[in-house]
Amino acid sequence: MNRECWATSVAICLKVIRCHCCGRSLALILWFVSIAVTPAATASTADQADSLQLLGREIAPGTRSKFPFIPDRSFEASYLNMPVFVARGLTRGPTLCLTAGVHGDELNGVEVARRAFAQIDPQKLRGTLIVLPAINAEGVRVGNRYLSDRRDLNRAFPGRSGGSVASLIAHAIFTNVLIHCDALLDLHTASNQRANLPQIRADLSDPAIRELAIHFGIGIIVGGSGPDGSLRREAVRAGIPAIIYEAGEPLRFQEDEIERGVQGVENVMAYLDMIEQAEREIPNARIYERSRWVRAGFRNGGFFFPTAQLGDIVGVGDSLGKIVDPLTDKTFEVVSPIAGEVIGMAVSKPVLSGFALFHLAWHDSD
Repeated sequence: MNRECWATSVAICLKVIRCHCCGRSLALILWFVSIAVTPAATASTADQADSLQLLGREIAPGTRSKFPFIPDRSFEASYLNMPVFVARGLTRGPTLCLTAGVHGDELNGVEVARRAFAQIDPQKLRGTLIVLPAINAEGVRVGNRYLSDRRDLNRAFPGRSGGSVASLIAHAIFTNVLIHCDALLDLHTASNQRANLPQIRADLSDPAIRELAIHFGIGIIVGGSGPDGSLRREAVRAGIPAIIYEAGEPLRFQEDEIERGVQGVENVMAYLDMIEQAEREIPNARIYERSRWVRAGFRNGGFFFPTAQLGDIVGVGDSLGKIVDPLTDKTFEVVSPIAGEVIGMAVSKPVLSGFALFHLAWHDSD
């Protein structure tokens, strides 16, 4: 084995060790190992990708395609359809899936998905990129978080064929698209007139997921498996390493959060050896295993005026803001019950008792 082949094999083996993969991500290990043991003389032919069959379409190696999830024109399709973007590399590699617009009001993720796909050259890609940029496409068009049946799609996965509209869509995505995915990035923003500091949410107990989260490169990772029925949690249960990128506010495009998201997708693709990337230092991640919301106290409704901001580090007893009752002029201080970092917060607005005001995260040893 010549020096160049030896160096390549060592680099690939080190990447395998770094993955610590389990479940579905075993496919990534097998792919890396197959490259390492393939003789140099036959590598060029052995690595060539085949055409991908997806949703009745054929995507040839070295090409990209955009098409509707439901191919026929019908009354239901006009409401329930969603775009599908696929780039198939010339050479074999992992399949990364991006999902966005699960909630129709979360626009930053939709644009992250679109831009990330637009910059991919399938002639230089190793593996496959599958993008569902607007799963709740009707919600994206009209600014509605939920589906036409008023259900939250992100509580309906993996779905079933005989269920509600949400359950049917979730089932179609799981059975037709996610079966191809070796890893999943689900793109979100805050909801309900709130804002999120750019962050990754991930099940930190899984080493493969932890590595994906770190290599996204945002710098803030919040641990947790996610609620039952959410796309991320159910994908992990199906053996697919999955993380969420959360950033910004709903119902608007925010350039900084979009650019961070696109860079994060590129970082993950480089980590999976799907694309070439200039050397870039991944920032040390602030990993928080725990988080909780600070809520408006009982009978403390009124106009909310925050003083703490996203990214602030607060201590026990620190003032986070105030709520003013506009009828009595009585003021209620919002005080932090714990020490942590503000990773999410409500915008200034009228609130009632129990309204979630500040999302604080902290490390277990803090």
